[in-house]
Amino acid sequence: MSPAVATTLETDQLVNDFKKKVGFKRNYSKLLPANTLARYKKHGVDVSGEYPEVPTEYPVFLEDAINVRNKDRPHNERGAYADKEKKALFGAAKEVINLTANIGTEIVGLQLADLDDKQKDELALLIAERTVVFFRDQDLSPKKQLELGKYFGEVEVHPLVPHVPGLEGVTVLWPQQMQIEGGKATHKKPLGTAQWHSDLSHEYNPAGITHLHNDALPPGGAGGDTAWVSGYGAYDKLSPALQEFLDGKTAIYRSAHSYIDKKNPLGGLKFIEREHPIVRTHPATGWKALWINRHYTTRIVGLEPNESAAILNLLFDVFEKNLDIQVRFNWHSKPSAPGRGTSALWDNRISQHYAVFDYDDDERHGTRVAVLSERPYFDKNSKSRRQALGLD
Repeated sequence: MSPAVATTLETDQLVNDFKKKVGFKRNYSKLLPANTLARYKKHGVDVSGEYPEVPTEYPVFLEDAINVRNKDRPHNERGAYADKEKKALFGAAKEVINLTANIGTEIVGLQLADLDDKQKDELALLIAERTVVFFRDQDLSPKKQLELGKYFGEVEVHPLVPHVPGLEGVTVLWPQQMQIEGGKATHKKPLGTAQWHSDLSHEYNPAGITHLHNDALPPGGAGGDTAWVSGYGAYDKLSPALQEFLDGKTAIYRSAHSYIDKKNPLGGLKFIEREHPIVRTHPATGWKALWINRHYTTRIVGLEPNESAAILNLLFDVFEKNLDIQVRFNWHSKPSAPGRGTSALWDNRISQHYAVFDYDDDERHGTRVAVLSERPYFDKNSKSRRQALGLD
């Protein structure tokens, strides 16, 4: 059956409703946590007007949203230039702590804002090897956070999501604002980020290194943890026969946001969809990673729906049920001065993460910078992590 033809009036009403939901101006600055305000005041961020700031131009129709970024973009992988021993980075740190055997490293005694280019390259390689790297007690302005992101590659400027005023590309992640606009979250119905996912996997060039700096956390030293899981580790959990079956296969990945379809405006909002490899090769390590996630990977190309669902659910479980390839991080620390916070830098090409919602109405506020990476590819000559490290 052909879709119903929308009148101009009906389409205009849909567009107006979309704009009211997305494009209205906010000013929630009076609700900002004290430590966030201290950070912003120290670094000259003006929140007296709109906060957070919304994009002035944004796509309404699906076709326009697809075309925001719909061609391959050059990516210069900084980790490929690094000293594999990471002497500049590790030598300047007070301590380097591997939080688990397979994933997660904390670096003590370094300020991200002060890293030189050699240390940044080594940090990029460390993230590629350990999936996620943490830094506490950081004196980091949103501007410096953006500059660090730009060193690693092209920073993603989201066409819909609010950002720090005057700094497109520095996304505001603030559960209180999300609940004001999207409805109250509870322990039974948590925020949408409280599920395993990878950021921006629908993009033509999906996210690589991503940096979240949390400048406000729930009181009491607990609450608001984030967990990460390794795509390297997930691939290594599979049998050789299943690895061989998946190598070279592709899947469909959808966007978080949906848009009006010009061809069928009355058919409901539609997601952006793109096709990418299920197993991808990391350009800095050369290791294979299983790269799917329950929230945004919808189907395996070339399989019947029931076959695709069965295999995807098995693969989702590999990520979600194996604690030895996961790390859970408590963001809390004792900052040495007001306005300081904790940073996590991870690689979305080789991981999923889960923002634990266990803090109800308590404070949590952060700023995120995501770097677009290479178009995902699979190199048939690449090895798994365990193979490359001589563990198998």
